Amino acid sequence: MNGLIAWLEKYIVPVATKIGSVRWLVGLRDAFITTMPATMAGSIAVLLNALLRDIPGQYHMDGFVNAMQPIIGVNSQVWTATLAVYGLIFAFTWGYNLSLQYKVEPLAGGIVTLGAFLMGLTQSAAATLTLGKALSGSAARILTDAGATVADKTVTTNAWGYFNFGAQFGSTGLFTAMILGGAAAAIYIWLMRKNVTIKMPDSVPPAVSKAFTAIIPAIVSLYAIGIFTYAWTQIFDGQVFLDWVNKTIQEPLLHLSQGYGAVLLLTLLVQLFWFFGIHGTNVLGPVLDSIWLTAQLDNINRFSQHETVRYLWTRSSFDMYAWIGGAGSTVLLLIAIFIFSKRADERAVANLAIAPGVFQINEPVMFGMPIVLNAVYFIPFIVAPVVMVTIAYWVIQWGWVSPIKVQTVWVMPPFINSFLATGFDWRAPLLQLFNAFIGFAIWAPFVIAANKINPNLED
Repeated sequence: MNGLIAWLEKYIVPVATKIGSVRWLVGLRDAFITTMPATMAGSIAVLLNALLRDIPGQYHMDGFVNAMQPIIGVNSQVWTATLAVYGLIFAFTWGYNLSLQYKVEPLAGGIVTLGAFLMGLTQSAAATLTLGKALSGSAARILTDAGATVADKTVTTNAWGYFNFGAQFGSTGLFTAMILGGAAAAIYIWLMRKNVTIKMPDSVPPAVSKAFTAIIPAIVSLYAIGIFTYAWTQIFDGQVFLDWVNKTIQEPLLHLSQGYGAVLLLTLLVQLFWFFGIHGTNVLGPVLDSIWLTAQLDNINRFSQHETVRYLWTRSSFDMYAWIGGAGSTVLLLIAIFIFSKRADERAVANLAIAPGVFQINEPVMFGMPIVLNAVYFIPFIVAPVVMVTIAYWVIQWGWVSPIKVQTVWVMPPFINSFLATGFDWRAPLLQLFNAFIGFAIWAPFVIAANKINPNLED
């Protein structure tokens, strides 16, 4: 055991430490965290509409649904301004948080990445009109000469100045925002740090001075992205950058994320990082959020539109089924300590840590027990989440439990969170309960064994 820990400490810890200190990854993680107010507001709207419209509608409670229409309409407005445009919101927070990491003007940084994102989108919309009868030859020629396409009883035309709201502003735009926004931010930050800026006298108000300071870096970065995206559409016959990113990068990554190997590897890495005192969920947050959160937001938006969800494993799936009470499912360890431990030190920590643990906060037990670098608890800390994630993954794959469809607050207690997040699937809390029993059974023997290690036992 000591040899394994020494090997991990030599080869894994330096990598984890280096990853956790990369400013770009920290900025990306913080960009997702900053969007939390919008994601939670939109998720509440989706949840309320499920309660007021979707579930009653299944039982033909039309009178109730009609009476709730004003509230349903307000919820739809909130969803439209939050989850439906999540990519747009993220595009700003990405540049803002990255600029904070490099200590340059953050508001201008957010504006730069937002503008860069918009340049990668379709800027025209096609409208199709179905006619009652086919047009005459002369009428059809007039429309064709004007740029429309006439076929049988339909007329299709394109109009410039419209973004494809549904297909581009939501989670489908995240990878484009990361790539184009990241490129624009890199140019902006480099020029700001090189002081290629407009200097204003000290007498100028700070807000005005900061705005003028960012003018040259912002112009250069936006024009650089503008040249790139324009050239892209010319070279690839009008294809916008977002469509290419989604087809060649985002969709393959999301498809890969649904494989058991990817889910298992991520779970294992988080546990290993945590064991050595490195916040695994934070260090790997950019991976968790850019891939599995993207899948989750896609599910939420499809659920709100009464469409079939596409992804079975999402960001919250880890928290609900593998990390009950935090990474390692340490709340199950605390329960085992209350039942089996005779050690006064462990019971004292458990008394203090149980309340935060119920709400998914496990730092008190991680560093107070401690779990970090504790050879006694290394095996259950690694094995319990691995076994639990394996059970949950295949149960969901087999269709026995619904996937995540609603975003919930991460500090929501177990059983309640899974019931709400799956759109009121009663089987989800049962899966959580079963996994909790399995995790408890893995932790318990090691808690009993720990009694023999400390000579100061409590009768």
